[in-house]
Amino acid sequence: MTTLEKTNTTKRSPFINHRAISVLVGVLFIIGTVAGGMAFSGASILEDPDYLVKISENESQVLISAAFVLIMGFALSLMAVILFPMLRKYNEILAVGSVVFRGVLEAVMYLAIVMNWLLQITISRAYVKGSVSSVSQYEAMGTLLKGASYWSDHLLAIVFTLGALMIYYILYRSKLVPRWLSAWGFIGAILYLAAPLLNVFDPLLPALSLTAGWGRLMWPLAVQEMIFALWLIIKGFNKAAINSLAAKQA
Repeated sequence: MTTLEKTNTTKRSPFINHRAISVLVGVLFIIGTVAGGMAFSGASILEDPDYLVKISENESQVLISAAFVLIMGFALSLMAVILFPMLRKYNEILAVGSVVFRGVLEAVMYLAIVMNWLLQITISRAYVKGSVSSVSQYEAMGTLLKGASYWSDHLLAIVFTLGALMIYYILYRSKLVPRWLSAWGFIGAILYLAAPLLNVFDPLLPALSLTAGWGRLMWPLAVQEMIFALWLIIKGFNKAAINSLAAKQA
């Protein structure tokens, strides 16, 4: 291979890597969102007033929903890790922060939610088979787990949005994607962050839901992330921004 060929190969390879990263991140976003939607059926059972009986009657549905939560958590957490090599070139501190929040902490929260659901299955089995004297004990344990699920959902929303704010700030400053798209994500993340914080202090809205109350503040970011995912798959990152950084580092 001649010197010129080596130079051309060196120039081309970063774009191949960047393109692969953008497509993979976009696909993981879509997988995570679809899996999250599929998990909704299990979550709705947990909100039923007679949830211990309902869980016992629909164990398979809850288990399948829990599996979808794991898929969602894996996809969205892996997305942050794959995106890290790109973001660190522009702001290493925030890039590390995005991996901590959108990668590590978010994954831990999803695991906690799944563990909570599985424990509720165990309690529901004992509840329907237990004696009258033990029913109140199982109800108390179920209530405790429902409370843990409530707070886990809110903590997850906070962790998720803090990581999103870091990612979209870097994308806005770097111009790796159109600024209107990253600005939409940043503003959407602020609204998304407001939802769990406001919901905690609103006693009339005990659950955080996309379809009711403060949960509607989550919709702008939910829509943006689907458009963002499609943009990464179809368009990829801005080559001009990548070239500009490469020229500065040369």
